[in-house]
Amino acid sequence: MKSLLILSWLLCVRAEVLHQTIQVIGCSASNGEFMVGLDTEEEWYADFKNHRGVIVLPKFADPVSYEGLYQMAVGTLKTCKANLATLDEKQTCVPCVCADVPHSTIYTRNRVQLDVENHLICHVSGFFPAPVSVYWTRNDQIVTEGTSINTPYPSKDGTFTQISTLKFTPQQGDIYSCTVQHPALEQPLTRVWGDAPFSPNVQQDQPGIGPVVFCGLGLTVGLLGVATGTFFLIKGNECS
Repeated sequence: MKSLLILSWLLCVRAEVLHQTIQVIGCSASNGEFMVGLDTEEEWYADFKNHRGVIVLPKFADPVSYEGLYQMAVGTLKTCKANLATLDEKQTCVPCVCADVPHSTIYTRNRVQLDVENHLICHVSGFFPAPVSVYWTRNDQIVTEGTSINTPYPSKDGTFTQISTLKFTPQQGDIYSCTVQHPALEQPLTRVWGDAPFSPNVQQDQPGIGPVVFCGLGLTVGLLGVATGTFFLIKGNECS
């Protein structure tokens, strides 16, 4: 049985306006995620593959120090995996959860000009459980260079959002696509961008199953800690 453990803390910081700081930790037996965000925006995440922390604030933002945070993330990941192993040993089946089908859109970061570098953005939202898998193609050929995807970000309704980007240089006639894979989809969800005169040619959402109930394989257990403590959150207690 494959499981994913997600820990989430929500802190409210009061100044002249109300801000929300969130910390999300997720792990499976083979990998993990650690992210810090503010007001629905990702600020910092741990790149465990390259053994470093990554600041994702825009260049114009005031510099923020995250000294020691990566080391803390490594220790937290070890604890997360240990807790996950304990859950897997004690539970043969986690309570069933309702899966929400992802929705996606594709667009460019900047105004499109031929032969000028730009970014394609694939915005995926409304899905549960996390994460999704996203892959890109150019003229039906899979592209990996210049791609990235952020850590799943929780929404107020209990679903998640992820954003994948592709760095590209527009050429006349090129067609790009982003394809989303998720357990709630019967088949991958693909969005297409391109074709003259560089207008998005968007496919319709491919049908999904649901809400769908999963139990056994591919389960996600969510833990949500809000202010006073940590409790199990099973999204969609009533599946209709």
